[in-house]
Amino acid sequence: MAVQAARRAFFKATSCSKQYVAFAKVSFASRLNGHGARHYSADPNDDLRVRHLDGEDAGIVVVGINRPKAKNSISKNLVKMMSEAVEDIKKDNRVRSVIICSLVPGIFCAGADLKERSKMHQSEVGPFVSKARALITELGNLPVPTIAAIDGAALGGGLEMALACDIRITSSTAKMGLVETKLGIIPGAGGTQRLPRVIGVSLAKELIFAARVVDGTEACRLGLASHSVEQNKSGDAAYLRALELAREINPQGPIAIRMAKLAINQGTEVDLSTGLAIEEACYAQVIPTKDRLEGLSAFKEKRRPYFKGE
Repeated sequence: MAVQAARRAFFKATSCSKQYVAFAKVSFASRLNGHGARHYSADPNDDLRVRHLDGEDAGIVVVGINRPKAKNSISKNLVKMMSEAVEDIKKDNRVRSVIICSLVPGIFCAGADLKERSKMHQSEVGPFVSKARALITELGNLPVPTIAAIDGAALGGGLEMALACDIRITSSTAKMGLVETKLGIIPGAGGTQRLPRVIGVSLAKELIFAARVVDGTEACRLGLASHSVEQNKSGDAAYLRALELAREINPQGPIAIRMAKLAINQGTEVDLSTGLAIEEACYAQVIPTKDRLEGLSAFKEKRRPYFKGE
């Protein structure tokens, strides 16, 4: 991976609860493109770029949406490429975390590609929506932590994609909303179910009924995002904060992280008694692992543990 000098030493980020100052080693554009400047292509194979970071960042996968002319809208090709990427990630035990982001300044994902949709026969619309819904469901079911880095507008299906991630980080200039009622339809890829689970039923109804769009700061206040960071000149502040978080996750026990995610996801859908039973079952999965023994040894020897996911 090409590494160039940092374009700035520090960036200032504001979360809901405290201030963050983090060192930015390499720019977003250079990580995804291999150099400092963003570049785009009309080749549909470039609609999505998947980068497996290396060195100390090995285990972090960055999935970058790259449809600048279509505002990263969700097309048949993008659904196909993202589905393949999610399937590959699911099968790769070396993956520790995933960042979903945009390579296009000022936009995360504008939702469905309405130009493409308008050319579809009515009989094609249902199957396409089903595939998009299945993609977002599979994204939500990935066994590793997923972070949506929202540096621009995330509307409709774009926000539904972000809602399927475990954690959302926004820039202060981001715009987020489920705006489908403006088109006479409703969110169809999980928005009516995931948004209430994230921010509560009443607020979710208000946002969906009014097709309201909120900025990154408001999204953080509502609980729609975990952190809202001040946007920088390069337009990738949320990505950099997401990368910082992925680096915090990276050294932890990978099997433990997967089991913790499974316990939380399944436990929040049931009553407390059943949830505690789920936690107990997940805990039992980490007991026989080599990672658990390594964690104990490292604690005893006062050193950093080296987990292998075994």
